[in-house]
Amino acid sequence: MDVTSLAAAFVGAQMSRMQTAVAAKMMRMNEDQAASVAQLLQSAQENVARLANVAAGIGHNVNLSA
Repeated sequence: MDVTSLAAAFVGAQMSRMQTAVAAKMMRMNEDQAASVAQLLQSAQENVARLANVAAGIGHNVNLSA
C-alpha cells in the first residue's frame, strides 16, 4: 500500500468515528426529549384527574364586576 491509500483509509476511519459519535449524541438528545414529553403527559393526566372530581357548573357563572 502506498502512503495515499493509508492516508485515505485513516481519514475515512476518522470520519466514520465522528459520524458515530454524532449519531450517539443525537440518540441521547432524542431520549431526553422523549422523557420530557412523557413527564409532560403524566403531569397533564394528573391535572385532568384532579379536575374530574370538580362539581358540574363550577366556574361557569363567575361574576367579574367590581
